[in-house]
Amino acid sequence: SSKLRNMEVQSADGVAVLEDCIGFSLTKTISKVEEKLKKGVLPDCEDDDIIPRVGNEMGAEAQIRFLKAKLRVTQEDLANLVFECRKKEDENQNLETRLKDAEEENTRLQRTISLQQSQTEKYKMLSQEANKKTEGLQQEVTALEKVL
Repeated sequence: SSKLRNMEVQSADGVAVLEDCIGFSLTKTISKVEEKLKKGVLPDCEDDDIIPRVGNEMGAEAQIRFLKAKLRVTQEDLANLVFECRKKEDENQNLETRLKDAEEENTRLQRTISLQQSQTEKYKMLSQEANKKTEGLQQEVTALEKVL
């Protein structure tokens, strides 16, 4: 969970992915993609939908602009997802804290209930003893009244 807070965008073969890294540069990533395009080193993906079929008729400059725009949109989406994940993580942390507080309160209340139950038992026994004593004294009073 704390790992997510340190996540940044990383470039892997010109594709933005989420990884632990420091020093990511959009400029460097775009430069790498442009260099590969200039050298003619393009991935052999027939079914790749990054550039639409019409893109094959586009010039290199148009493809670069298209890819830059696509990269920006993808990175915005990624940033939004990271933001949402962090928000959910904060919410989870808040809920975990509330749960911990509730569990501590529950434990405290259970101890209080246990203490009160033992006190109730103690007072019941004292009450029973007092009732027996009262009965004994009542019988003694009745016996003394007969004597008198």
